[in-house]
Amino acid sequence: MTLPVQEAMVPPHARPTVIGVAAIYLLVVAGIAVWASRTTRTPDDFFLAGKGIGLLALTFAALASTFSSFTFLGGPSLLYLVGLGAMMFVLPATLTNALSAWVLAKRLRLIAEVRPVLTLPDVVGLRYGSRLAQGLCAVAILLGVVGYMATQVAGLGVLLDAVFQTGYGWGIWIGTGVVLAYAVAGGIKAGIYTDLAQGALMAVASALVFLYVLDVGDGMAGLSRTILAAEPEFLSPWGSYTPLAAVSLYFVFSVGVLGQPHVMHKFFMIKEPLRLRWYPLLVTVAMVTVILIMFGIGVAVKAMVLDGTLPAVVDPDNVAPLFLIERTPVILAAVVFSGIAAAVMSSVDSFVNVGAAALTHDLPVALGRPIQDELRWGRIATVALAVSAALTAWLSNALVVFLGIFGYGLFASTLVPVLALGLNWKRATRAGAVASLGAGLVTTLGLELLALMGVFSLPAGVTAAALAMVVSFLAFLGVSSLTHDGQTDELERDLQLALTL
Repeated sequence: MTLPVQEAMVPPHARPTVIGVAAIYLLVVAGIAVWASRTTRTPDDFFLAGKGIGLLALTFAALASTFSSFTFLGGPSLLYLVGLGAMMFVLPATLTNALSAWVLAKRLRLIAEVRPVLTLPDVVGLRYGSRLAQGLCAVAILLGVVGYMATQVAGLGVLLDAVFQTGYGWGIWIGTGVVLAYAVAGGIKAGIYTDLAQGALMAVASALVFLYVLDVGDGMAGLSRTILAAEPEFLSPWGSYTPLAAVSLYFVFSVGVLGQPHVMHKFFMIKEPLRLRWYPLLVTVAMVTVILIMFGIGVAVKAMVLDGTLPAVVDPDNVAPLFLIERTPVILAAVVFSGIAAAVMSSVDSFVNVGAAALTHDLPVALGRPIQDELRWGRIATVALAVSAALTAWLSNALVVFLGIFGYGLFASTLVPVLALGLNWKRATRAGAVASLGAGLVTTLGLELLALMGVFSLPAGVTAAALAMVVSFLAFLGVSSLTHDGQTDELERDLQLALTL
């Protein structure tokens, strides 16, 4: 399957530079993969990077996991289509990732310090003393991972096609192959240290690209005048969304970040937990900087199309590549392309890692049949999940940004209550956790399936994830209040301390 692309996205004279930068990037990735594979000997190394990463590595790993193709490719395309309402997807992350550090990071890391924890479902199982809760958590992660990973590999397909004219389908499979080459060998450690270099590069590149946005059409004032004259709704706070739809998106993407396993999982890995106090400041500054590329390119391309500087965009997923090629120096465009690829690939590595852990560790533990050689089976599961995500992206006609909404919403509706509330509320019970996880799974899957079949959709653009989150929270709070039986007092002393310090 192929998607339509802009003709001659990369001019012949620019290709040597783009290919050269890409080759350097691949060499760096290969070097990281070799080093990571030599130091990955245990499940702890493969799934948790040996609990030895530093604060900067954690910051840029969280940045890349949160903002990969969802922001760099899907973000500008969505903003180009719907206007400023698209910012409801990303603006919350600048604050709520900091909130996650205050609400969850220390508790997750302390639990991993006192118990042999590999995954978030491990924490859920320990907190509630329930293998059923752990199993439901693993099922939610597996379902969400495939959908969310499809976002990332679809982004790779769009990017490689735009730059190298590979065709969308071949771009997906080439990108997936590169990811597997280091994900299978080095596990999460390879992804973390790729993020460290490329995440910093993307923050700098985003700021530089925004400077070139300001050079278009007399700066932001000129761009705004052009858009207001033709499509004033574009610059309204909601864009083309209804206010209710925009608010529901803000709710899902602000509170929902507290249940994103590919980000929360990284809190297990930091070497010095006390340094987490600096994480909110660092991650917020980094994310605000990176958001500039989504906002700037989306607004600039809309104005350039409206005033005739650019032809109408054939495929919205090509908005970012088109601007970079047309309006920035070749070397900067090449660096951004490689940086986006790095962020996407590292994000895929994060997703496939937590998915493989759910498949080979959490589900067997929940069923009472733990696997002995988790490292070997983790690598096999990594391949299976990556291929499944590539097939999902290849067979889907959805835009890049929309492929991720289902996964994000499922994570939010199932994991946020049991983690964000459960690790901070003494009256939370195992019955409340099971009810919340079940309600989130059933509501999200049911509404998405009905919408896909065209049977039913929520009014005014409200997302299924927003309603599912409300249902899940109500189930957690209601059932926990009704079944509270002093369960927290039954927790062993070390877990009680980890939840109260």
